[in-house]
Amino acid sequence: MQRASRLERELSLLTTEPPPGITCWQNENRLDDLRAQILGGAGTPYEKGIFNLEILVPERYPFEPPKIRFLTPIYHPNIDSAGRICLDVLKLPPQGAWRPSLNISTLLTSIQLLMAEPNPDDPLMAYISSECKYNKQVFLLNAKEWTEKYASQ
Repeated sequence: MQRASRLERELSLLTTEPPPGITCWQNENRLDDLRAQILGGAGTPYEKGIFNLEILVPERYPFEPPKIRFLTPIYHPNIDSAGRICLDVLKLPPQGAWRPSLNISTLLTSIQLLMAEPNPDDPLMAYISSECKYNKQVFLLNAKEWTEKYASQ
């Protein structure tokens, strides 16, 4: 019950006051299955891209973080080919930084920030990470190409 009312509140807020460049909605009227879109930030290789994400909300939410993954392929050191995201707020302590006070809006904003500022020191994709660290121009070019190929409408 607590989970349902909290999720309804969060979704209502995401609808009426979404963070800039982020939309979120229920998938097929299921409260535990959400979809989101993040617009690639200006001045990043993801600019003008529209990235779709899947959000699965566990039974124990908010005491357990939602499972979020990219459905749109993205060239990024912290996001693997299955769309899984390496971000501390998506994991429970001690490895992660999830807290029940966080919400889906905060998580999506954190993912948007990660897109703008990759963390090559904590990669899921080693070769993209070394490209990001040691050959930034090639990384930016590849990320831009993937955005044009997979995230353009």
